[in-house]
Amino acid sequence: MDILLGLQWGDEGKGKIVDFLAPHYHTIARFQGGPNAGHTLHFDGVKHVLHQIPSGIFRKEINNVIGNGVVLDPVILRKELAALQSKGVDIRQQLQISKKAQIIVPTHRLIDAASELAKGDKKIGSTLKGISPAYQDKIGRAGLRIGDILSPDFSQRYEQLKAKHLTTLQFYNFPTSGQINNQPYELALMEHDFFAAVEFLKNECTFVNSEYVLNQTLQEGKKILAEGAQGSLLDIDFGSYPFVTSSNTTVAGACTGLGIAPTKVGEVFGIFKAYATRVGGGPFPTELNDEIGEKLRAIGHEYGATTGRARRCGWLDLPALRYAVMLNGVTQLFMMKADVLNTFEEINICTHYQLPNGEVTDEMPFEVVDMPLKPIYKTLKGWNTNLENLHSLDQLPAALATYIRFIEDYLQVPIKLLSYGSDRKDTLHLA
Repeated sequence: MDILLGLQWGDEGKGKIVDFLAPHYHTIARFQGGPNAGHTLHFDGVKHVLHQIPSGIFRKEINNVIGNGVVLDPVILRKELAALQSKGVDIRQQLQISKKAQIIVPTHRLIDAASELAKGDKKIGSTLKGISPAYQDKIGRAGLRIGDILSPDFSQRYEQLKAKHLTTLQFYNFPTSGQINNQPYELALMEHDFFAAVEFLKNECTFVNSEYVLNQTLQEGKKILAEGAQGSLLDIDFGSYPFVTSSNTTVAGACTGLGIAPTKVGEVFGIFKAYATRVGGGPFPTELNDEIGEKLRAIGHEYGATTGRARRCGWLDLPALRYAVMLNGVTQLFMMKADVLNTFEEINICTHYQLPNGEVTDEMPFEVVDMPLKPIYKTLKGWNTNLENLHSLDQLPAALATYIRFIEDYLQVPIKLLSYGSDRKDTLHLA
């Protein structure tokens, strides 16, 4: 099993690369996260955004598996699947869903909104999709799983969980009808959509014991690519806590999220942007709150695929990137969106942090959330040229080649793939 994951704060371009690599694999498997993910694919002049479905779904010869580590919203999943069916995707043949994947129920979304509201100016920046409460119920051994919808007493199990949630909402004094982010909601209507979606999934989807399916695939000598969501710096254990997601976004999460042993892990592909972005709250040492940050946002179209929120933008942060490389045992690096830097005469790249006491470090400190880190930059010459139609290493601008070598020397991991546009074809193998 090879693993592909983001090395920054998410939004690195994982969807495009999974789609690009998919022909080399028998199975693409999602191992964590939920509908907060937004994996964008561009091909044949069309943009596709996937939230819960593996990014190999548009290739008919590929099997796609949603693993046990994922939390699924049946309503959102139904919409995604219906859209795929309209494009001719045979979801019964091309998609398998783990019976052990947790379910997001309507009251999870209300609890998410209530919890975020209660934090005031210390809010995390949640997508309000109910993901954190769903993972809390999983850990608390109270959640519902996809396999449960096949049980004759599923409605009773749902009502038990709902009753627990209503008690929590009473604690927050949060109503079961009103507005969230200026959008009206009504729990009864949410439940109607939920149960309609559950019936759709029962009739249209294939549910499996995915850990057996995946391990059998490996035993047969077939290749699996595990697809992560979010980014390593949002990992629940190693990210900028508490400004993190609710799951393990690192390599270890792939093993627990799919039921595959660590000894079966092969290549670890780490994806990063040629600069850095972040959505929501939390530390971001190289953030640029100036015209350069605005320029990066405008050129890179840096708005969330799921939320539409503007992403915070800044220069590439090498200490943070090396931290993620270490945690994941990355064997190959893929650099994305190099074209966004096409028009810069000079490009800064962070190599160290200066702490408030004057100490200089290249490590990610425990206190990253509580103390300001001053980035120390190395300035490199920009390539200041268009990167369209790159077909060979000979066409690579010298300044871009220097930028790539600088990163490789710092991280001690080779950059094997360069993405310079959103389409499948805008990708160059570097080795």
